[in-house]
Amino acid sequence: MKPVLHVLTGPTAVGKTEWALRWAEAHAAEIVSCDSLLFYRGMNIGTAKPTAEELARVPHHLVDVCEVSEQMDVTDYVRLARAAVGEIAARGRAVLVTGGSGFYLKSFFAPVADDVAVSAALREEVAALSLAEAVARLREINPGGLGTLDVANPRRVTRALERCMASGRPLAELAAEFARRPGAFADWRVELTRLDRPPEELAGRIAARVEMMLGRRGGDREAGGLIEEVRKLRAAGFERNSSAARAIGYREVLEYIDGRLSETNLAGEITQNTRALVKKQRTWFRTQLPEHRVLAAGALRNEAELFPA
Repeated sequence: MKPVLHVLTGPTAVGKTEWALRWAEAHAAEIVSCDSLLFYRGMNIGTAKPTAEELARVPHHLVDVCEVSEQMDVTDYVRLARAAVGEIAARGRAVLVTGGSGFYLKSFFAPVADDVAVSAALREEVAALSLAEAVARLREINPGGLGTLDVANPRRVTRALERCMASGRPLAELAAEFARRPGAFADWRVELTRLDRPPEELAGRIAARVEMMLGRRGGDREAGGLIEEVRKLRAAGFERNSSAARAIGYREVLEYIDGRLSETNLAGEITQNTRALVKKQRTWFRTQLPEHRVLAAGALRNEAELFPA
């Protein structure tokens, strides 16, 4: 029989952290984070990263694993996650993956990255091209067409061109090979549970969380709150990492610091953008995840309900 990998997901602010901790404590488990921002050291308040006390309750993996100026991608994540899962299993402990970052979450159910190696020099060469130039190069390499590639999306075009140039093969061939690949965790049986709450309840939790992050309500963990955190991160070079600097909460505070957003509108802007993110997360969960159980977080009575035996 395949070993079991437990995965707990759900939208931002639904309450994953506390329920994950309870389940892990009750089942001698270790937690592997599946949140694309918890990788970065110093991004604590705006990510609602587990506190030092929470991290001490249960061993955590893939939290604070790189500097904020260094960008993690899904290939890095899969490599580190496989290593962490293997080490946890070797210790005879259960594994609980928790987080809500869709593409990283998908890696536990399906292949998400191929083995095409792209050199730094090639990345620089492609980055120097305009979008129109990159699309033109792609069409030269792919005389049979570009399929469903969104040619208006610079990031997707760049990644497609890098892979074609590095491999010397067209997109259709790469896609066919990719479809035959097993997922990184194909040798595990995944038990997936998603937490959710009614929209109005989740909206209230988001608004309260934003107030805490900005230090306007009790509970912020560091003096100065999110604004001071962003000032420190800027000094550490986090704007070189677009995934970090463009994250909700951080980008709005940067706009405030630079005078493009008033303090009066700061909390509302973060709250509104977080609610928009939650809407996208819910759609992604419904359409991209395999069949799974959905539980009302507010109705849970104990951790045993998360993954029934």
